[in-house]
Amino acid sequence: MARTPKLPATAPTATATVAEALAQVILGEMAPGQSLPSEGDLAERFGVSRLTVREAVKMLAGRGLLDVGRGRRAIVIEPSGVAFSDFLSTVIQNDPKGLFDLIELRIVLEVQAATLAARRVTRAGLVSLERAIQGMRDAAEDGRKGIDPEGSEQRFHQNDVGFHEAVALSSGNRLVSYLFEAMAAPLQRSFYLSRRGRDARGHTIDDTIAAHVAVLDAIREGNPKAAGVAMRAHLEDTERDIRSALNARPTDPVSWGAFES
Repeated sequence: MARTPKLPATAPTATATVAEALAQVILGEMAPGQSLPSEGDLAERFGVSRLTVREAVKMLAGRGLLDVGRGRRAIVIEPSGVAFSDFLSTVIQNDPKGLFDLIELRIVLEVQAATLAARRVTRAGLVSLERAIQGMRDAAEDGRKGIDPEGSEQRFHQNDVGFHEAVALSSGNRLVSYLFEAMAAPLQRSFYLSRRGRDARGHTIDDTIAAHVAVLDAIREGNPKAAGVAMRAHLEDTERDIRSALNARPTDPVSWGAFES
């Protein structure tokens, strides 16, 4: 059989070239809420047709950089982490290794976030952290009493995510906050598996809450080193939980028994 000749690499289309150039303009020169110049002005600037500009704008809207509405110019919007969030969700659902990649990313990101939060946290930030931990405690108590077990677990994980999100916000670093926002939904899914592993290892929900309190205490005391150490210890324990869950038999029961002290 004759070998199929290798096709040359395809050169970028005019639309893709304009989209990339326009993206650089948006990210480097424009702020959220600003309107793009007219199609005619952009066509003249890039030396292409209006149709090419129109298609490039649609491409950037698909990337979450622009809001396109009928009868008005495209508007620059705040970059969204939806695409990254969707990617993480797909990875952790289809590849167990993806869970450990996520943990490694969390260690890099959240240890630094906790360290920065201990230096920069505001009173409002502390209130958010305290509220999240209290929400975890309330959900745990409902779980012990058998009150809406499924809903109690969901609320517990929501407050768990809320705590980590509050740490990211308290870091005062917008990029850390942005990345964590993109991670929030995949994280909540991974917490269910982590809890299964915690049960298998004989740990209780109180151990999980105590790990969060250790991070809060260090941040409240303004101790960056202790905050980073506490966050790392918590995340490394989470990694052990996930490994335990993946090694457990699929038929092992998962219940709120771990809420019992």
